Amino acid sequence: MKLRHTALALAVACVLAGPVQAGEAEAKKWIDGEFQPSTLSKEQQLAEMQWFIEAAKKLQAKGVKEIAVVSETITTHEYESKTLAKAFSEITGITVKHDLIQEGDVVEKLQTSMQSGKSIYDGWISDSDLIGTHYRYGKIMNLSDYMAGEGKDYTNPGLDIKDFIGTSFTTAPDGKLYQLPDQQFANLYWFRADWFARKDLQDKFKAKYGYDLGVPLNWSAYEDIAQFFTDDVKELDGKKVYGHMDYGKKDPSLGWRFTDAWLSMAGTADKGIPNGFPVDEWGIRVAEDRCAPVGASVTRGGAANSPAAVYALTKYVDWMKKYAPKEATGMTFGEAGPVPAQGQIAQQIFWYTAFTADMTKAGLPVVNTDGTPKWRMAPGPNGPYWKDGMQNGYQDVGSWTFFKDQDPNRTAAAWLYAQFVTSKTASLKKTLVGLTPIRESDIQSQAMTDLAPKLGGLVEFYRSPARVAWTPTGTNVPDYPKLAQLWWKNVAQAVTGEKTPQAAMDNLADEMDQVMARLERAGMARCAPKLNPKGDPAKWLSDTGAPWKKLENEKPKGETIAYDTLLSAWKAGKVR
Repeated sequence: MKLRHTALALAVACVLAGPVQAGEAEAKKWIDGEFQPSTLSKEQQLAEMQWFIEAAKKLQAKGVKEIAVVSETITTHEYESKTLAKAFSEITGITVKHDLIQEGDVVEKLQTSMQSGKSIYDGWISDSDLIGTHYRYGKIMNLSDYMAGEGKDYTNPGLDIKDFIGTSFTTAPDGKLYQLPDQQFANLYWFRADWFARKDLQDKFKAKYGYDLGVPLNWSAYEDIAQFFTDDVKELDGKKVYGHMDYGKKDPSLGWRFTDAWLSMAGTADKGIPNGFPVDEWGIRVAEDRCAPVGASVTRGGAANSPAAVYALTKYVDWMKKYAPKEATGMTFGEAGPVPAQGQIAQQIFWYTAFTADMTKAGLPVVNTDGTPKWRMAPGPNGPYWKDGMQNGYQDVGSWTFFKDQDPNRTAAAWLYAQFVTSKTASLKKTLVGLTPIRESDIQSQAMTDLAPKLGGLVEFYRSPARVAWTPTGTNVPDYPKLAQLWWKNVAQAVTGEKTPQAAMDNLADEMDQVMARLERAGMARCAPKLNPKGDPAKWLSDTGAPWKKLENEKPKGETIAYDTLLSAWKAGKVR
């Protein structure tokens, strides 16, 4: 790889010709050991680290000795906290306290800091789901302007923003970058490829349903497969098997099950990537200028309680109670995550690739003796309301986020650390550890090619054009913390049977409108909600755009595709 930036080329020359400086020996130690493999040569890595050493010196001269940052607890961030923070400290001389807390706590602390105007951390890794919030409140630093202005001297010349695959999700309507991607994972379909390949099961399935057992393309096929394994197959390898897995405990994590694009998979939103316009996957309609949210309920032109949304919730409850282990209804996201690895689940429609690392461990019932998985991942099936051109599913982009108007030197030091843990020197190794890729160069690397057979389709997915149709929460959502907390409480009432799916979604849509009405009255820095007046739902329900009219037949014939055919399509540059 040729060096593209004069600053890096000069750094290489200085490193090769000059005396060893403070931090350089430590950098060489890390490069020779932990920071392999990399898409950079060792000389290029050393040049990049030399830049970090010099930039850190400027901040140390201004009294910056340590910084504090925070992220949620996943494998990738554990690696950063335990390993990369140590490397940064040894190489630059600036100590990093990298806290790991639960995702809900990150959002709560971030919200508290926004309300007070004083950030309790120098840097945050928070989901790009908050991009609409950050843009509207004006409390978060605009990185595009920062890199070109105040932070120019502290911006790595080898950062290569264009190499990041998730920046479209961290860019606001003004075209500016507000967050720097740090880790990325999608919700995909997961299935036991070894079971699906059994001739006896294939024959039995086709005899009953009239089509091939394979990767489901629609929810009808998913439901048929769930019923088949639960009620017909019943037992494999001496264990009771289930055709579905989910979680349903009344807990904040239940909200993620829905705000993470469950409604869009069913087809609730309008067409449009990344999130549907004018109605997004939360069911929120935005004005024609793509700025002001105007309502979530069908009476205001939204779709949160539309037929498609009610269908989505109905299927979620039905499938969990009929085809998942009975314990599922009492589980949280974290408790349900490891269950497929125990060897009794045939498929899961909504499975996060963040679990990949935990699903590939030797000795698991779902891993072969040679280390290859018995399972595979694929694009999730679509509901009957879904149409070509809609968002396919959710993709998390945990991203570095910084507050405006804080101590500029500590912010600069946190910005250095953010660039360090996402640098080309360290990013490939971090990707191999956490399996949450952020750089195109890492995804296309030989190291990822070599590891692909053990990752069940992860590499093929991220190398395919399909990945762009999996997107985080978009900019229609004006205040993620305030609105997200409404979902789990309402969904839980449908799980327990306290309310019908229609009543639960009616209440959710009404509460969303109430919150947006308060935001409208309170005012925001930009793009505050301007709610439509309530009207007859018939005015809005349509067969040309969201909110979509109720279909006469919500269960068309099941459709499947052979997994090998799907992989061939990806390699040919097609979605499927």
